[in-house]
Amino acid sequence: MIVTGKAGKTVFSRLLENEDVFESIKDRAEAGGIRAGFFILIGTVKHATLGFYKDGKYETIRLEGPLEIASCTGNVAVDEKGETVIHAHIVVSNEKGEAFGGHLMKGSEVGATAELVMVEAVGVKVQRVHDEKTKLNLWKL
Repeated sequence: MIVTGKAGKTVFSRLLENEDVFESIKDRAEAGGIRAGFFILIGTVKHATLGFYKDGKYETIRLEGPLEIASCTGNVAVDEKGETVIHAHIVVSNEKGEAFGGHLMKGSEVGATAELVMVEAVGVKVQRVHDEKTKLNLWKL
């Protein structure tokens, strides 16, 4: 299935030291009124908590920093109750340039700063609904 829409407003935000990256992205989406869209984020973290999907659940990986956010991208949707849902993947690197990536989980704390750009999708309803087979909340378009 494919759904089309148009790019709406673009929200720029700076995340501050010690903020939780995951929670901050969600808060900024809600403050910006974004219920469907996508985002990119760069910056630093003091430590990162990543998830790796295996056998119907996420196993967590904790990485100590400081770490660079080499890339973080994701999307914004709502669940069946209308609550904001953030789905993001992140790649962080250490001082040796070694990179580690996975699903962004709560528990990744902003270091010096992080810069977030969110783009709203207008005319699109993106909802996450629980899928029993995968145990994931998948898009219902």
